[in-house]
Amino acid sequence: MALLNHASHGLEQMLDEVIQLGEEIVSSSNLEVLRENANLNGESFSGKMSKLGSEYAKWYANHFVMPPRVVQAIRDNVVYVHDLDQYAIGTTNCIFIPFERLLREGFNTGNGSVRPPNSIMTAMALVAIIFQSQQNAQYGGVSANKLDHDLAPYVAKSFSKYFRKGLEYFEEGEFTDELGEVHMGRADLKEQYPRTFKYAMKETEAEALQGAESLVHNLNTMSSRAGGQIPFTSINYGTCTSPEGQLVIQALLTATMRGLGNGETPVFPIQIFKCKQGVNQNPGEPNYELFLKAAECSAKRLYPNFANLDAPLNLAYYNPANPDTEFATMGCRTRVLSDRFGRNHLSGKGNLSFNTLNLVKLGLEHGIALGRRRTADERGFYKELEHYMDIALEGLLHRFQIQASQKAKASDFMMREGVWEGGEQLAPDDQVRDLIKHGSLSIGFIGMAECMKAMYGKHHGEDEEVYKKALEIVAFMRAYCDRQSDLHNLNITLFATPAEGLSGKFTKRDRATYGKVPGIVDREYYTNSFHIPVYYPISAAKKISLEAEFHELCNAGAISYIELNGNARSNPEAFLKIIQYALSQNVSYFSINHPIDRCSACGFEGIIGANCPSCGKHENEVHIRRLRRVTGYLTGDYQTRFNAAKQAEVRDRVKHQA
Repeated sequence: MALLNHASHGLEQMLDEVIQLGEEIVSSSNLEVLRENANLNGESFSGKMSKLGSEYAKWYANHFVMPPRVVQAIRDNVVYVHDLDQYAIGTTNCIFIPFERLLREGFNTGNGSVRPPNSIMTAMALVAIIFQSQQNAQYGGVSANKLDHDLAPYVAKSFSKYFRKGLEYFEEGEFTDELGEVHMGRADLKEQYPRTFKYAMKETEAEALQGAESLVHNLNTMSSRAGGQIPFTSINYGTCTSPEGQLVIQALLTATMRGLGNGETPVFPIQIFKCKQGVNQNPGEPNYELFLKAAECSAKRLYPNFANLDAPLNLAYYNPANPDTEFATMGCRTRVLSDRFGRNHLSGKGNLSFNTLNLVKLGLEHGIALGRRRTADERGFYKELEHYMDIALEGLLHRFQIQASQKAKASDFMMREGVWEGGEQLAPDDQVRDLIKHGSLSIGFIGMAECMKAMYGKHHGEDEEVYKKALEIVAFMRAYCDRQSDLHNLNITLFATPAEGLSGKFTKRDRATYGKVPGIVDREYYTNSFHIPVYYPISAAKKISLEAEFHELCNAGAISYIELNGNARSNPEAFLKIIQYALSQNVSYFSINHPIDRCSACGFEGIIGANCPSCGKHENEVHIRRLRRVTGYLTGDYQTRFNAAKQAEVRDRVKHQA
């Protein structure tokens, strides 16, 4: 009878948890839950519906699916399982879409087939459709790793179309097979048919720009993801040196600089300009002017970010003849280039899942901050770190078994159309195990700065010896991942976690345990991954050089930022020098933050205090949209879309002097 009463009491507790979750979402009383994802308006009807399903799925995974040790580690506040709501059903995280093949061969959305495009305008429209079709086959981001290369053939098709039309219009000749392949690089055609060539160029440039504007607008207005979200899209470009590829880059940057309908800064797609010596980094290189324009665009619109193809980590599998081997990233930082099974390229695979470790909790338990010891217990720290890495990995491997056992039809578009490489060869009821093994499983970390403060009294930006200790910890974690990759024969990697909702969750629970430990648990958030704290005054160059060494160790992805003082648009030379310095320090992925505010009354965009400098309206009279970057990507207004922890982090950000 006692056992029955105990079981009954347990069931009642679980039921109460579910009921409370539902009530908080329906009433919008728990904004931390509703604002966990800045890309989701959790207070909307569709957002609430999504959160009801999401929170129940998390509850179900906690109580009935995950290994007990993982559940306990979550309760211990050391391990966090990202996208827990997707755990039980075996969804995968993110992917680089093979646009080149899908556009060349055509595809089927499930409701009908789509022919290969014959113009750049149509090709860009299909890029948006492919993004939209893929988004719900996984829970993370969808990315194009070489969009300039993928779209260049369709610029050529448009040019050929206009050239044919121009020959007839200007009566300069006839379009015959003897002309050969007509494209924008044909200097002989330009000389022989000057009026036709000029006309074809002008019309193709106009169509490419129109297509780019359409793509940017579509990717900012397709509220077609669960919960009414915009698809989390990223596009990488910058290295195609054909005239057609250069036009794609030019058009994308111009469209982004022009902004949306009323000139607003586009939130999506995340844009990444790929930087490569010999291609776009020095005067005289074919795409150098496009790099300068990318820097100008970033100074105005916060995008593009900058990927460093010359960083040693990214050169390992680089083949100049194959742009699919160029480093690219999925928005916030994800990197999946290497593959122990030989697919050392990007398109057609992605990350499967990742779990994150709370380094701060381990630092508090083994450091000097709580007054329990005079010197840090490094041996105890490393022993417990490895223990929890074992548990984090156990969760990843358990989740992988669920993911691997899924049937191809569960992923629908992704497998049927071969978005995940080889998926088109599977029958609907075939398991996906042999394909998704090419993806990555990642262990992430958060709070290195606070961990060091807890261990030694200073963080790694304040002290050279502590900095070495921080590097040693990350090197230890990377070595662990490498060993486990060999042991389990899977791509197990180390991730510099993009902690959006997580940064406040860990902190809140640690504060309940330890109180407001000064300099460690006295803010609403922990510092992302290995970053120097946003509140610590430091020069831009010093911050970049300190963080650069961590990038090589984090083979699942990392990003570094600096915060600019003043209006970035007014000093393009300084902006460019900062980017070039970061690249010279072998930072793998880099971005510059600067405030972009927009007055809803007059449309002024720039830096706005309490009053708009253009129309004089006060922020209490009109809405001032304050655009900021969170974990690598933009979101609407940080004051209404960020959770409390990230709002606090934005308020604390100091400016870094160049």
